[in-house]
Amino acid sequence: MTQIQGPLTGVTVLDLSRVLAGPWATQVLADLGAEVIKVERPGAGDDTRQWGPPFTTQANGARGDAAYFMAANRNKRSITVDMSKPDGADLLRRLAVRADVVVENFKTGGLAKYGLDFAGLSAVNPRLVYASITGFGQDGPLKDKAGYDYMIQAMGGLMSITGQPDGSPGAEPMKVGVAVVDLFTGLYASNAILAALLHARASGQGQHIDIALFDVQAAMLANQATNFFVSGKAPTRMGNAHPNLAPYQPFATADGAVVVAVGNDGQFRSLCRAIGAADLGEDSRFVTNALRVENRAELITALAPFLTLQGTDAWIETLEAYGVPCGPINTVDRVFSDPQALHRGLVVGQPRSDLSETVQTVASPIRLSQTPVSYRHAPPALGADTDTVLAGALGLSREEIAALREAGIV
Repeated sequence: MTQIQGPLTGVTVLDLSRVLAGPWATQVLADLGAEVIKVERPGAGDDTRQWGPPFTTQANGARGDAAYFMAANRNKRSITVDMSKPDGADLLRRLAVRADVVVENFKTGGLAKYGLDFAGLSAVNPRLVYASITGFGQDGPLKDKAGYDYMIQAMGGLMSITGQPDGSPGAEPMKVGVAVVDLFTGLYASNAILAALLHARASGQGQHIDIALFDVQAAMLANQATNFFVSGKAPTRMGNAHPNLAPYQPFATADGAVVVAVGNDGQFRSLCRAIGAADLGEDSRFVTNALRVENRAELITALAPFLTLQGTDAWIETLEAYGVPCGPINTVDRVFSDPQALHRGLVVGQPRSDLSETVQTVASPIRLSQTPVSYRHAPPALGADTDTVLAGALGLSREEIAALREAGIV
């Protein structure tokens, strides 16, 4: 049988990025079939290899790479090159000539001194798509400021709308439990790269993509931003409540909690019937979503006692029978043991010869009927592919590679 190829088969990505935003973008491209060459520092590698515990275990019992690194580097080849040395920078320029895409997340202008910036590389490869990921972009008063997910969640407004409201127990601005700005930035970057690749294929002309975490966080404010534009009022923290919908939050049950996500008036009336309070569905204070939002406190006070009469599983069964969107608040272990997760194959296991255990990562959520994603390589050991890539892509001999290694260049 002919192996099904991914939609990006034949695309080569030179990945100069580290940590999460850039590697997340390049992992998306790699899952779609691109050949991603991850460039790392000799002897050290991507910082996230050390971001643990937990750590994997090598076959000899020694500590392996951190689990964090595994999350964002599947399907890539790792090479080690010291770009601060002229010969190392020259190797990367030669690889860039053969590449379709370069992704980097150095400080603005940081690669110019090595000739690895957009100007330097587009001069030798005019069709190159070059994506720069920074905290604040290539221009503006903060362009030279480093950006980290946590500080961008704070500066970009996300923490001001996340957490319990003032006056409640535990009230304080709160970050999200994963580095959500980095992840969204990676997704925006991969989308931009795909758009630029289409342009490059049609015109032969590459371009520079400028992606800033701060810009992405502002875009992520979505309805909260437009709420502000329309009302003139800055939104505030509301805990688990929704600024535009009600009821849309967790309710205590007899043995835990259930999330109820009512999105329209019909679903609200179904909720009221399901809990044995059909009259609330016709209450003049609650008949429309706008009224329910306006009278949120009274609404929640009226609904909450009914939900405590049964356990979470019983309520989910009942509410689903009435067509009311709902669900449990799962811990991470329960997410991956859920029958739906098992059916969809949300855990990918890949062996790596130097590790004692199979590397497990979360499957790509992209499902393509004709050109599906593939899982070809586990997240690589540091420099595992240096010799193969330099020999295959640049035609270097064993002796030339050995001399580079002896000089500390690779």
